[in-house]
Amino acid sequence: MSRSPSFSVKQELSLKPDPESLQRWVVAFCIIRFDLEQGQLIEECYPPGCLTQDEELEVAFSSFPDSVSQHQNRSSIHDCIFFFRIQRQKNPQQGTVIPSEITEIGNRDVSSKPKEEKVIRRSKSGVTNKGSKYLYGFVFNRQRHDERLKRGGEQKSIVILSHGPYSSVFRPLLQIMGPLYFDIGKKAIEHIASYVSTWPAPVPGKLMELPIGNAMLKVNLPPAHSLPLESGLSFEESASSMAPLLPNNQSVPQGLFHESDLFGTFRGLLLQLWLLWELLLIGEPLLIIAPTPPQCCEAVASLVSLVAPLLCSVDFRPYFTIHDPEFAYLNSLREGDPFPPMVLGVTNLFFLKSLRYIPHIVSVGSPASNSTRVGLSSRSSTGRLSGQSEGFGLQQLSLKKFSPSSLLSAVKLRRDGPLCLMTEHKEAIWSSYAPTTKPDTSILNRLIDAGMSPRVEESMSVVNNEILRRHFLELTTNFLAPFGPYLRATTPSEGSSPFVDPPPLPPFNANEFLSSLAARGVGKFLSKRMKSNWLELYRRFLRGPNFLPWFQRRRAVAEHEQHRLWRQARMKTDIHQLISKMSELEVVDSFNAIERHLLGDIQVILLLLR
Repeated sequence: MSRSPSFSVKQELSLKPDPESLQRWVVAFCIIRFDLEQGQLIEECYPPGCLTQDEELEVAFSSFPDSVSQHQNRSSIHDCIFFFRIQRQKNPQQGTVIPSEITEIGNRDVSSKPKEEKVIRRSKSGVTNKGSKYLYGFVFNRQRHDERLKRGGEQKSIVILSHGPYSSVFRPLLQIMGPLYFDIGKKAIEHIASYVSTWPAPVPGKLMELPIGNAMLKVNLPPAHSLPLESGLSFEESASSMAPLLPNNQSVPQGLFHESDLFGTFRGLLLQLWLLWELLLIGEPLLIIAPTPPQCCEAVASLVSLVAPLLCSVDFRPYFTIHDPEFAYLNSLREGDPFPPMVLGVTNLFFLKSLRYIPHIVSVGSPASNSTRVGLSSRSSTGRLSGQSEGFGLQQLSLKKFSPSSLLSAVKLRRDGPLCLMTEHKEAIWSSYAPTTKPDTSILNRLIDAGMSPRVEESMSVVNNEILRRHFLELTTNFLAPFGPYLRATTPSEGSSPFVDPPPLPPFNANEFLSSLAARGVGKFLSKRMKSNWLELYRRFLRGPNFLPWFQRRRAVAEHEQHRLWRQARMKTDIHQLISKMSELEVVDSFNAIERHLLGDIQVILLLLR
């Protein structure tokens, strides 16, 4: 789809938007204006009354580029698209996970009947849960520079709010809705809402065709196993695509934000993608700094997509501002305090000081040529700096390029630390973490470098993104493979009765798992890509925020699959032949079991019909 698609409203469209159908995709459409006297103001919110005053304020503050990134383009009109993620409600049981709340696995067994099975057993109405913990805001921002206006310009943002992280849908929709609003005004909201109301309910992991005027959005939705639990899916939908298998079709999405430009965003830090993969895997806090909101959003989305097909349970904020309610808590942290597992995308350099104790900082993106900050002439700062600002190790330089200037740059980065970004933007990583996984240079050598032609550059990114995603998908799948025996459904053995309860899945104990893994190893694929301390990576993964939600969901799906297989076996069983071999007592027990299973199936059907 082109960046500025043509759009016309069909004449036969006379229906009004249906609020209930609209909620399957969109919570609200907002028009927000920046007022010089009062700040950010919501001019329109459709449907009205769907946000609290606090939510309106937070949405308004999150919908504009901050002052640092605003002056990077002084053309007459500048449009940009980005997105943010905010907490919709404060629930003490579901608040931001702080280190003291992270489940200590230790010697604890993970129950074979997790509570999560009850959580994801929802109705199949397709309506998104209104009690969702997070709200996603997709923004079309227009800055108009005009010397005749007060302060030389004006700003306005069109925002689509949703409970679902459907960036593959809402970004192209904004490319239509944004220009349309500035052409015809408020009518654009009702037109777009009318079309969205006619869309079928979201089907995770599927290619959907969504009509919008004379255009058709053909989009792949992220799979069910990558969506947060509060996304309102039925249990069957969650179970439909849980298995982390490598697809034959490259277009099949395996995680959130599969359409993000991983290669283009981290082109200057490609050697460090394996380090970033590990940090996301074990749930380490990350601060992502970029010159503009679109760049920092793309970076955060790309990192989240890097750990597919793992369910990413780290709190990620594609565009984080000082007005976010979480900022006060994060700003209060002192040296030595544990930092919550979060990935924060920011453009305001103030965060370098206010969040100076965050352990990992990544700087990406290229500032505009007329920015007040001087940009680098090259994007070759591919090093990882080991250590905090007080004591760095040597920079790991690019394998392809070495020059005296790159060595001097490494020394300067080591000396100045992240605060050097205050005067000059450069792409680099500051982290004291020693990665276990080695960069796969054979993958990097397959990437295509096609110069600076925009059309060729775009095609090159598509090919390179497929290469990188395929590799990291395989890497994550192999990393999760040792947990397979704990997630495998069984079927009745030949000659046995399928009317008894299926056996429970093997109990999981972290220490026993690590001991058995140390004895047998991680397999040929990972052994070639990991150093000798790979067992520590598994230990940190078990204690991180990603393991338990992923394991419990997979566990619930395996139990559901096992019950389905046993139910199927019962339906195929010749009951006369089976009871002919039983004693009278066994026949009575089988009759009671059949009655119990039938009543259970009836209850499930009634629950789904509600």
